[in-house]
Amino acid sequence: MFIDVSGLKKSYTTGLVTNEVLKGVEMKLGKGEIGVILGPSGSGKSTLMNIIGGVDRGDSGKVIVDGVEINNLNDNELTEYRREDIGFVFQFYNLIPNLTVGENIEVVSNISKSALNIDEVLTAVEMQDKKHRFPRELSGGEQQRVSIARAIVKNPKLLLCDEPTGALDYQTSRSILRLLQQVNKEFGTTILMITHNGAISAMANRVFKMRSGEIIEDSVNQLTISAERIEW
Repeated sequence: MFIDVSGLKKSYTTGLVTNEVLKGVEMKLGKGEIGVILGPSGSGKSTLMNIIGGVDRGDSGKVIVDGVEINNLNDNELTEYRREDIGFVFQFYNLIPNLTVGENIEVVSNISKSALNIDEVLTAVEMQDKKHRFPRELSGGEQQRVSIARAIVKNPKLLLCDEPTGALDYQTSRSILRLLQQVNKEFGTTILMITHNGAISAMANRVFKMRSGEIIEDSVNQLTISAERIEW
């Protein structure tokens, strides 16, 4: 398995109060697959994704990504892991406002050892003609496309998407989901996505439902559908 999480626990303590966020999570996702994590706010979805992405550390348990047990990495090794192996796509884009589209992507390209060609990536996300525009000149959907381009330009092994369509309208959301499917097929990128939208799970190979810090259901879609056919 490309992602293999076992017995993962995580708690946060504020004053005298300890909040157990993850309670022994178990999950697996194969290389080149699309996985979707569903669950209400506070269920532990983002904490789980942050630990898989090397942004946070679990208290106990194992997190293995592409054969590497990342909870055993030191801080420098974790930084290298995030820089080379992980691409992040967020709900609110996080583009640098005073840099053009091309420059936003170039910033990431310059720190990666195996970066893809910027123009090829822009073409893949249908933003080549907007290369010299600034984020303020783009629609929300266009900014999200740039965010995805920025994430994939370093040719990551794993793309982590936290509510990538949460701030977008229906048609734009389908366009972004179609693009993620395209990235998965063209680049062979494994994708793990957090969403509140259960309809999106139909495009995933594997679906994880979370509640109160646990995965309560883990299912495999024998037949996935294209983003164009998703309705909600």
